Amino acid sequence: MSDIKKFLVCGGGMMGSAIAQILAGLDGAKVTVYDVYPVDIEAKVRNNMKLLVEKGIVTEADVDHIVSKISFTQDMHSEGVKSAQLVIECVLEDMELKQNLFAQLEEVVAEDTIFCTNTSVMSPTEISSKCKHKERLCGTHFWNPAYLVPLVEVIRTKYVSEETVAAVFQLMEEAGKKPVLVKKDVPGFLANRMQHALFREAISIVENGIAEAGDVDDAIKYGFGMRLGVSGPMEVIDRGGLDLTYSIHKYLFPHIESSAEPSKLMVQLMDEGKLGFKTGEGFQLWSPGQVKASNETLTRGLIQVSRALGRL
Repeated sequence: MSDIKKFLVCGGGMMGSAIAQILAGLDGAKVTVYDVYPVDIEAKVRNNMKLLVEKGIVTEADVDHIVSKISFTQDMHSEGVKSAQLVIECVLEDMELKQNLFAQLEEVVAEDTIFCTNTSVMSPTEISSKCKHKERLCGTHFWNPAYLVPLVEVIRTKYVSEETVAAVFQLMEEAGKKPVLVKKDVPGFLANRMQHALFREAISIVENGIAEAGDVDDAIKYGFGMRLGVSGPMEVIDRGGLDLTYSIHKYLFPHIESSAEPSKLMVQLMDEGKLGFKTGEGFQLWSPGQVKASNETLTRGLIQVSRALGRL
């Protein structure tokens, strides 16, 4: 078991509150959430866990226990900040903001405190640039909703030590997450590179009149997407044989979208003010009721998948 028990989460938004909730589940953990703005962390955590209680996954007593281990502060020099053994940063995706935050924290916490950034797109190596001890910072990209999606990408920076990476990896496992190691700090890390390669092809199929947006989604949700949840692409390739995959790729790749620019159709829709859920139309029409139903279906579906995988 890791001897790291005192945690600091910087940023009390959707991701920060969920990560605080996860860390509070560790034995003996004390979690402090720091934000420059007042945040009702307890309300956020209780709302996250509401459906888990309804599904019988946790009890109200479990929720009370988790909440009791989380405190909130707006004081950078509070005891909860100063005593942190591991920090996870979840502030806005602003490079200078992140760099300055870690530089400030270095003046407050111990020299062996581990730093993690939950950025989804920015380089952790660049984020560490103002740190004196760059060897103690790595990326930990949680996926939203963090309390339901097991994956955490642990990203090596140019300077991070193996000891830091090993400690973070172990801690993520103890917290019930599924960490994967990203050996190089590259744009998109690991999962987003694959996800957006799929998004590019999906949009291209619609743009070229091959299928409607709803049918694209259904082809994934009711087809290979179900299989990918239990058998990843590298395993699928090995199961079918590299020779078969080679033949398919040789025939298919010339016909797959390879543009290095965002879709012209997507740009056109954006210019027309069609941004998706937030405007009621994107690639498809979305009524308020449909938006609510989609969000609820996602949460309930993730709970079912997590239970099936033994993660809840």
